[in-house]
Amino acid sequence: MKFKYAAILGLVALLSVGCTNVEPNSVTQPQAETVAQTPATGSVQASGAFIDAEHPTKGTASIITENGKKYIEFDNQFKSDNGPDLFVILHKDDKLPITGIKEADYVSIAALKSTNGVQKYEIPENVDVSNFKSVAIWCRKFNATFGYAVLT
Repeated sequence: MKFKYAAILGLVALLSVGCTNVEPNSVTQPQAETVAQTPATGSVQASGAFIDAEHPTKGTASIITENGKKYIEFDNQFKSDNGPDLFVILHKDDKLPITGIKEADYVSIAALKSTNGVQKYEIPENVDVSNFKSVAIWCRKFNATFGYAVLT
């Protein structure tokens, strides 16, 4: 009987940790050099302010066109918590769940370069941006949404 309770408590503890727990030997997201240090001069197609989900996430995400290519760009106010396996994704909905997003509902753009500051990510040519309503910072390891910006 004691083993049963210990197993249940262990499972609850594991589930409650989620992306907030970074193992001591895990690799954290690098504070990489960003593609752009100042906002792009391209035309803005859509943008939105980040909304907190699993973690505080601030700033603005924009879809821009520059020299015939589309990019996701974060402004200089962008800031999110660090975590394992963070990615920038486009999601089809304008309200994302904190955990458990479905593979059919998003497209992964790239690993997050930095948890703060101006940065941009090229959107592959085969991705139709009009099919997506938001940009999100997503923890692939725990399938957790750190924050997202609804594109308008």
